[in-house]
Amino acid sequence: MIKLIRSTFYKEEETKKQLIEFIKDAPILSMKERCKEFEENFAKKQKRKYAVFVSSGSTANLALIQSILNLGLIKKGDRVAFSTLTWATNVMPLIQLGLQPVPVDCSLSNLCITKDILEETYKKQKFEALFLTNVLGFSGDIDKIEQFCNEKNILLLEDNCESLGSALGGRLLGNFSLASTFSTFVGHHLSTVEGGLVCTDDEDLYHMLLTVRAHGWDRNLPERHKNKLRKEHVVDDFNAKYTFYNLAYNIRPTEMQGVLGNIQLKYWDEIVSRREHNFYRFLEATRSNDDIVPLKIGHMSLVSNFTMPVVFRDKRQYTKYKNRFSEKDVEIRPVIAGNIVKQPFLRDHLDYRKMSLPNSDLVHENGFYFANNPELTDDEVDLLCSLLEK
Repeated sequence: MIKLIRSTFYKEEETKKQLIEFIKDAPILSMKERCKEFEENFAKKQKRKYAVFVSSGSTANLALIQSILNLGLIKKGDRVAFSTLTWATNVMPLIQLGLQPVPVDCSLSNLCITKDILEETYKKQKFEALFLTNVLGFSGDIDKIEQFCNEKNILLLEDNCESLGSALGGRLLGNFSLASTFSTFVGHHLSTVEGGLVCTDDEDLYHMLLTVRAHGWDRNLPERHKNKLRKEHVVDDFNAKYTFYNLAYNIRPTEMQGVLGNIQLKYWDEIVSRREHNFYRFLEATRSNDDIVPLKIGHMSLVSNFTMPVVFRDKRQYTKYKNRFSEKDVEIRPVIAGNIVKQPFLRDHLDYRKMSLPNSDLVHENGFYFANNPELTDDEVDLLCSLLEK
């Protein structure tokens, strides 16, 4: 079977050996120096000033939204636009934290929000922030979206959990916004089994993320920021370790995850290169098949594809290819979660019947994705390409 995920880690045997050696001698397994080292290494590789490691990509989203609320960059009741082709926990924190979600349809050319679609949505319903998803390694014209958001004073955030390593104009996705989130869940580009990060260049946001990650206390802050908080709130040293300054969570990672992150980070370039190579093989196979809605990603300088999506023009074709892949024992799944607005948890918050989201609907009804991972063999890639032929 060609599964979406083959191994827990890239170079799994060697990775497990190194993890076992660490655990045998480690004096502490809760969050400490290995997590800090991973944060610094990840930020450097991503070309951001700061990275904050948390327990999952989902809690990265939660921590980011809570942090910008704590800082007053948005306030409860504000409207936050989001990509309708996304994961559930991109939207859930918006609702949980008292914000109003505003859905934005995707483009069929790249499955992401584009500036034109965003502008049309904004004309109908103004919003104060945009939490954009870079879908499966792709992006829309995010440089133009960044410019539009700057002109309209819209706070831009990126969910980059599926697009580590992808770039537009040589600029890594995840670097077009105030902050971006990443996932290191099994099967994502880098695996720490469970884990996620928030990256930013903003120092105030970085310090707030450190606080939000761990109970709202000051223990992980630089000394001068600790002292500032303690002076401002008149807290003595005895009580300081158990003083909670902001709304927060306990979403800390462990040292084991930090170790895994540092090991896997060494393979970043190799993983991205293999995913890109496979993707262009798949893309070429789709170009001669007019049953498939064509992807147009020529505007991107690097495509670090997460999984390969295929969207068909009608239900009959979708069913035919779905059966074809299943007969060859290829694991397929819906494209992320389909049109997220159709999911049960959103029904009490958004009336789907009043919305026009035709592109996300087509992906929802007539699309699936299959594996693109760095461990696919040439024979497996050949087979997958053959299944895409008309």
